[in-house]
Amino acid sequence: MARKLPPIHPGEILRKEFLVPLKLTPYAVAAALNVPRTRIERLAREEKPVTADTALRLGKFFKTGAALWMNIQTRFDLETAEDVLAP
Repeated sequence: MARKLPPIHPGEILRKEFLVPLKLTPYAVAAALNVPRTRIERLAREEKPVTADTALRLGKFFKTGAALWMNIQTRFDLETAEDVLAP
Protein backbone atom coordinates (compact mmCIF):
# COMPACT_ATOMS: atom_id res chain seq x y z
CA MET A 1 0.00 0.00 0.00
CA ALA A 2 1.31 3.45 -0.89
CA ARG A 3 2.29 5.71 1.96
CA LYS A 4 0.00 8.67 2.40
CA LEU A 5 1.57 12.10 2.64
CA PRO A 6 0.80 14.03 5.81
CA PRO A 7 -1.87 16.73 5.60
CA ILE A 8 -0.59 20.17 4.60
CA HIS A 9 -1.37 22.89 7.12
CA PRO A 10 -2.32 26.31 5.72
CA GLY A 11 0.59 27.76 7.69
CA GLU A 12 3.00 25.73 5.58
CA ILE A 13 1.46 27.17 2.42
CA LEU A 14 1.61 30.67 3.89
CA ARG A 15 5.28 30.23 4.78
CA LYS A 16 6.57 28.43 1.70
CA GLU A 17 4.44 30.02 -1.03
CA PHE A 18 4.02 33.57 0.26
CA LEU A 19 6.23 34.69 3.15
CA VAL A 20 9.56 33.26 2.01
CA PRO A 21 9.30 34.01 -1.74
CA LEU A 22 7.98 37.52 -1.10
CA LYS A 23 10.48 38.10 1.72
CA LEU A 24 7.71 38.99 4.15
CA THR A 25 7.71 38.48 7.90
CA PRO A 26 4.67 37.41 9.89
CA TYR A 27 4.93 40.78 11.64
CA ALA A 28 4.74 42.69 8.34
CA VAL A 29 1.74 40.66 7.16
CA ALA A 30 -0.02 41.06 10.51
CA ALA A 31 0.52 44.82 10.39
CA ALA A 32 -0.83 44.99 6.84
CA LEU A 33 -3.86 42.90 7.83
CA ASN A 34 -4.42 44.88 11.01
CA VAL A 35 -4.43 41.73 13.16
CA PRO A 36 -2.34 40.75 16.18
CA ARG A 37 1.18 39.67 15.25
CA THR A 38 0.70 36.42 17.14
CA ARG A 39 -2.18 35.39 14.87
CA ILE A 40 0.05 35.24 11.80
CA GLU A 41 3.06 33.91 13.71
CA ARG A 42 1.05 31.00 15.13
CA LEU A 43 -0.51 30.29 11.76
CA ALA A 44 2.91 30.28 10.07
CA ARG A 45 4.23 27.93 12.81
CA GLU A 46 1.24 25.64 12.12
CA GLU A 47 -0.05 26.08 15.66
CA LYS A 48 -3.41 27.66 14.81
CA PRO A 49 -5.98 27.21 12.03
CA VAL A 50 -7.10 29.76 9.48
CA THR A 51 -10.33 31.40 10.62
CA ALA A 52 -12.86 32.93 8.24
CA ASP A 53 -11.70 36.40 9.30
CA THR A 54 -8.06 35.57 8.63
CA ALA A 55 -8.96 33.93 5.31
CA LEU A 56 -10.75 37.07 4.17
CA ARG A 57 -7.79 39.23 5.12
CA LEU A 58 -5.15 36.93 3.60
CA GLY A 59 -7.21 36.55 0.44
CA LYS A 60 -7.46 40.28 -0.02
CA PHE A 61 -3.80 40.94 0.84
CA PHE A 62 -2.34 38.22 -1.40
CA LYS A 63 -5.09 38.57 -4.05
CA THR A 64 -5.94 34.87 -3.79
CA GLY A 65 -9.48 35.11 -2.46
CA ALA A 66 -10.64 33.84 0.90
CA ALA A 67 -11.85 30.54 -0.54
CA LEU A 68 -8.27 29.39 -1.16
CA TRP A 69 -7.39 29.69 2.52
CA MET A 70 -10.65 28.17 3.72
CA ASN A 71 -10.29 25.25 1.29
CA ILE A 72 -6.73 24.56 2.47
CA GLN A 73 -7.92 24.61 6.09
CA THR A 74 -10.92 22.39 5.37
CA ARG A 75 -8.79 19.88 3.50
CA PHE A 76 -6.28 19.84 6.36
CA ASP A 77 -9.06 19.29 8.90
CA LEU A 78 -10.63 16.47 6.87
CA GLU A 79 -7.34 14.68 6.25
CA THR A 80 -6.38 15.00 9.91
CA ALA A 81 -9.75 13.55 10.95
CA GLU A 82 -9.38 10.71 8.43
CA ASP A 83 -5.97 9.87 9.87
CA VAL A 84 -7.46 9.68 13.37
CA LEU A 85 -10.43 7.55 12.28
CA ALA A 86 -8.56 5.29 9.86
CA PRO A 87 -8.25 1.65 10.93
